[in-house]
Amino acid sequence: MSDTLDPGTDTAPEAPDAARATDAADATAAPDATDAADAEVVDVAVVGAGPVGLLLACLLVQRGLSVVVLEAREQASEHSRAIGIHPPGLAVLAQLGLADAAVSAGTPIFRGEAWCDGEVLGGLDISEAAGRYPFVLALPQRDTERLLRERLTELCDGRDPVRRGARVVALSQREDIVQVRLAAGAGLRARYAVGADGARSRVREYLGISWRAVGDAQPYLMGDFRSEQSGPARSGVRGSPMAAPHMATTALLAFEREGVVESFPLPGGWRRWVVLTGRLRPEATADELAAIVRQRTGIVLDAAAATAGNDDNHAHDSDHDNAQRTARSISAFAVRQHRAGTMAAGRVALLGDAAHEVSPIGGQGMNLGWLDAAALAPALELGVRGGHALGSRALADYSARRGCAARRTVLQASFNMGVGRPARGSRLAARNALVRLLARPPFRALLAQAFTMRGL
Repeated sequence: MSDTLDPGTDTAPEAPDAARATDAADATAAPDATDAADAEVVDVAVVGAGPVGLLLACLLVQRGLSVVVLEAREQASEHSRAIGIHPPGLAVLAQLGLADAAVSAGTPIFRGEAWCDGEVLGGLDISEAAGRYPFVLALPQRDTERLLRERLTELCDGRDPVRRGARVVALSQREDIVQVRLAAGAGLRARYAVGADGARSRVREYLGISWRAVGDAQPYLMGDFRSEQSGPARSGVRGSPMAAPHMATTALLAFEREGVVESFPLPGGWRRWVVLTGRLRPEATADELAAIVRQRTGIVLDAAAATAGNDDNHAHDSDHDNAQRTARSISAFAVRQHRAGTMAAGRVALLGDAAHEVSPIGGQGMNLGWLDAAALAPALELGVRGGHALGSRALADYSARRGCAARRTVLQASFNMGVGRPARGSRLAARNALVRLLARPPFRALLAQAFTMRGL
């Protein structure tokens, strides 16, 4: 499961150095509104209105805490970005009464199949990971965020606590309060603050928390294509992976010599395609992505309508444009993995990509952030209601437990990427043998548990 269009970005992209200098000037020159006696005070200030920040805000409001969500972007993203919701993520949505709505809007993926040269190496039935949700749900991030925004407004009795265009330029804390300053010079005070502002987190930077890289970056190219445009396999290959009816709810992992090709069903008759590339290709088109898929797998994708308009093949276009298109959201990205040195410092906590940037290959990043949120919400409530000492212990425990989960997830993601690297000769034979072995009992059930994030 591929997790992203812009890996690791829960909020606005990182500003260039000039913008950072402007932030510093703003923070120095602006009046300290947060020191005023009448400055607004809330229980929790959440920085970042991506799916992780929104879900945490919902959980906090549900517990009776006052919350404000600060988002630098003026508008919500309309791209599909993260698409995979694993069973533990659905369980968290169920706490908010959103699981059924998500399932109705999405496409369930019941099975994954591994292929090479048109031959099935093995299959994985997600239902073997027993639980309430025996599938991975494919739902574009824009739809997930819409559900969360609507639920948050409902929990706030019709008031929207998300403040857009609110760029944080300074953050400081005392024993009893966190002061947050915004670029416009205004600010607020909060009993606790949370950084849910993505892999380029300003909150993490202001706290001086280390950000350690894990492994090397890998370049990928991805895009969404109409599923009915998937043609037959090339001549000489045993069969077409896309021909069978069950592929409508099946993920395809083609471990080819030149690198992995992944494909996942999406709502509305679309499929996402992701390929490992030798270099980052930011200007790649739908035609180029389709050519790579065809060259490696023999599967024919129709990209004609994507290249007919004005830049329809690039990622900055809305996915809602032109229902006649056969491709959309073409994007190149480099997969990087990082971990923060800690997930809590004083009265400030990190979660999601701000705390751990995980490869989107496997679709674990957003779900890991949601599990962070499910653990962080009760810790913050304890701090607000029980006092600083109890809150400090709760946040320290949160950091330790979720840091361990992040390390396990990074290892899983590293394995996912490693299996998809180019391979030839004896290396290819060994990889195919490993995939066949893992697709058999008793390993198959264990693999289903791992790939659906059970136990995290």
